[in-house]
Amino acid sequence: MSPRLHIIPKSFTNLIEISYYLCIMRSTMVCLLFPVGILLVFLSLCLSTTSAAIVETSFHVKNLTTSRLCQNHVIVAVNGSLPGPTLRVQEGDTLIVHVFNESPYNLTIHWHGVFQMRSQWADGPEFITQCPIRPGNNYTYRFNLTGQVGTLWWHAHTQWIRATVYGALVIRPRDGQKYPFVKPYREQTILLGEWWNANVIDVENAALATGVAPNNSDAYTINGWPGDLYPSCPSNINDFLFLFESETYTLQVVPGKTYLLRLINAALNGQLFFKIANHNLTVVGADAAYTNPFQTDVVVMGPGQTTDVLLTANQSPGLYYMAARPYLSAIAVTINNSTTTAILAYENATQTTPVLPVLPALNDTPTAFRFESNMTALVTSPFWSPVPQTVDESMYVTMGLGISECGNNQTCGGIFGQRMSASMNNHSFVLPSTISMLEAFYRNVSGIYTTDFPDQPPVVFDYTNTTLSFNQPLMTTPKLTSVKQLKFNSTVQLVFQNTALVGIENHPMHLHGMNFYILAQGFGNYDPINDPRKFNLVNPQERNTIGVPTGGWAAIRFRANNPGAWFIHCHLDVHMPWGLGTAFLVENGGTPESTLPPPPADFPRC
Repeated sequence: MSPRLHIIPKSFTNLIEISYYLCIMRSTMVCLLFPVGILLVFLSLCLSTTSAAIVETSFHVKNLTTSRLCQNHVIVAVNGSLPGPTLRVQEGDTLIVHVFNESPYNLTIHWHGVFQMRSQWADGPEFITQCPIRPGNNYTYRFNLTGQVGTLWWHAHTQWIRATVYGALVIRPRDGQKYPFVKPYREQTILLGEWWNANVIDVENAALATGVAPNNSDAYTINGWPGDLYPSCPSNINDFLFLFESETYTLQVVPGKTYLLRLINAALNGQLFFKIANHNLTVVGADAAYTNPFQTDVVVMGPGQTTDVLLTANQSPGLYYMAARPYLSAIAVTINNSTTTAILAYENATQTTPVLPVLPALNDTPTAFRFESNMTALVTSPFWSPVPQTVDESMYVTMGLGISECGNNQTCGGIFGQRMSASMNNHSFVLPSTISMLEAFYRNVSGIYTTDFPDQPPVVFDYTNTTLSFNQPLMTTPKLTSVKQLKFNSTVQLVFQNTALVGIENHPMHLHGMNFYILAQGFGNYDPINDPRKFNLVNPQERNTIGVPTGGWAAIRFRANNPGAWFIHCHLDVHMPWGLGTAFLVENGGTPESTLPPPPADFPRC
């Protein structure tokens, strides 16, 4: 567990100032050591001050030799562990993370789902809010965590390094506040990931060089371990560098107790079903927003999504597999269809073979849709805000795969001999390379981006008609750095429309800097006359990442109340460098609190 560190400001020079500071930072002993008179002076201040603290830690990011699937590999890891450290804070705390890039690659860290109010420079996506931290350099991320409780996570946001550079960010209620559900006996983070028996940067670069899809992963993982359904290691493998550890994570539970499991899908490209044999789960939160509780025996998450569930150990004492396998929403696509497992072990269990759950079929879209559309928000949450009832900006955005020109004197292996590509409203997004978009926005630097991202598709066609999947003119997309500029506090309604170009597929779309309300979702082409009648404007789920249904649509709404440059993109990492993204530039609001602050002094330079 990461320590909670209380940092005394250097400006505090006398004993009374220091004692007061420690008092408000919950150091009761220091308060007791002072005379009663001083305590009485500061008692009201102590009682009225919130429980916010400063939590400070360091990330040393460097190469690590580790073993999975009976092979030794060099990966990039944080503080020598996979997954990286779990950061635990309380709502209202300020988190300071010193990141030292001791790896051979450029690096940024994204704090997935954190609003970054007044700390926009700390969001982390490469060339959107910052230039990368070069090898041998460092950068300190500082941000506050007010107005959010639940499970978020952090990960690298440069190339595919996030395959091994990721970890949980747990935000608990501040002192004096409670969860809106039964207090769990214990809490545990469960991170689902992917593993390649290769250098992931080489895998990505090889695919981008020829314009083809990258090689699939070799395994999925739970808390960094693939589980014992994968082939076991030969007995003589230990003659090499390492004594291979057990490759299965185990969670010990006490019969009758209730546990809060914080589920995170940190996989690069795998949308996953998750089950625990013979156990039901109660969903109570998603993407650090409380939900109305509902029971399920299966959880579905796209990359980037988190789900908080309650598990009661109410079965016969024994061993039960936790298992995850992919949800395959695309047709005629080859994927890694293996199953990763961990073990739920009851105290004093005597059996030796765990029970395996029956997971949904790979292509079980009805189960996936039912889970994702069943969530509603807990409107009694202290952080709930009603849905804006009027709309200032209405957008209809097609999204999907396509092709882009191969380039002169190059040979490409994509469809029609071109490069595989992806787009939103037929604009295939290209990151800046000389300055971050946020800095260009802040300093009014021209020539970095254009603000002509269209509100409507430039070409109207039958978007989900699979007979048009390989229509070459419709598939071909220009490469552009085009974005949408928004007035501060404007309300945006955006309908994502999947297309069948190349093939239909579920795309997990992630918005940085703000949450959004999911008003409705469905299959086929969005009907602007009839589908708005399905909108939930009372208690829609609030998220930062949505899986847009395969061959379908999803309507979201959000308030642009955070000035800055905010990336919106598909969280399947195979699609992000292909161009499935854009950004919102939110203007200043006219007050100090709604104005983008200057970059910090140690901000990385390009």
